[in-house]
Amino acid sequence: MSESQSLMLQEAGQSPEVVATLLQKEKSAFDEIAKLFASGAPTVVTTAARGSSDHAATFFKYLFEITCGVPVASLGPSIASVYGASLHLKGGIHFTVSQSGASPDIIALQDAAKHGGATTIAVVNVTDSPLAKQADIVLGLNAGPEKSVAATKSFIASVAALSGVTAAISGKRDLHASLEKLPEALQATSGIDTKAAEDVLFDASSLYTAGRGPAFAIALEAALKAKETASLHAEAFSLAELMHGPMRLVQPGFPIVAFTPDDPAFSNNVQALERLRKLGATTVPFSGQPVSGINLQVPTTGSGLLDPLVSLLVYYRLIESVTRRKGFDPDKPANLLKVTETM
Repeated sequence: MSESQSLMLQEAGQSPEVVATLLQKEKSAFDEIAKLFASGAPTVVTTAARGSSDHAATFFKYLFEITCGVPVASLGPSIASVYGASLHLKGGIHFTVSQSGASPDIIALQDAAKHGGATTIAVVNVTDSPLAKQADIVLGLNAGPEKSVAATKSFIASVAALSGVTAAISGKRDLHASLEKLPEALQATSGIDTKAAEDVLFDASSLYTAGRGPAFAIALEAALKAKETASLHAEAFSLAELMHGPMRLVQPGFPIVAFTPDDPAFSNNVQALERLRKLGATTVPFSGQPVSGINLQVPTTGSGLLDPLVSLLVYYRLIESVTRRKGFDPDKPANLLKVTETM
């Protein structure tokens, strides 16, 4: 490909402005959703999504459960689209997360959730999509067109939007304050040197990505991007789970990209990484604090629960660089399309 900047890199760089815009423009939607919960808090919240959007839903699951104490369950779209099952969600709240809002399976599940008694909320970039038109409430991502197959700004916007939902429902001022700082923290990642980490990933044939809580969702997204852009095999694990069976594969030089924000899991994460380093692993931790290994220290929002999203923007730049160095086009990964319609 040419030496001009890839669409993936351009669009990732738009994330700070996108997040600032959606936090401002979607205040009425946040308020509407918060009133919905206040009028009759559900005992369970459900989500449906595919690909990167499902990782955003996983981030929401951890953040919402930690902050609000309400269980969040992911529903497989095929329950409705393939198996034709009925759902019993009377009084429930169902979130569907999608960039395009076009895939038949998530549309079918949203319809099943609505018929099952749930209020449906579409967290979507294309606000005139079939998904949005059929939802009870639409929360727009305001990301603008995203042309690169690899989702970047729409993923970050999805997580920011769902974090806004969590902040509005919880009413926690510290989460609100940190969310307001998110665009600035994202902007401050510009210029972070990723060369040492790039060398590690370029030479790798396989790697693990890891994190806990909301950071585990970011590890899932990081592993997906390694596969779909750099054609690099990657598996994501909770750092707790990595201490079990997956540790068997750790050999000298084995790369582990870890998202280790300054949250309640930080000390446990550091201990786990130290154990892995003693086994010979090459650790690449992303954190607001100094951590042993090839440490990529990132700006902070003031909340360790949100900071993994800041780290992800740095990772997007890192994996885009690795992809180009391998001779691949990050905007046109083999075998993939921007909008995937599944059943």
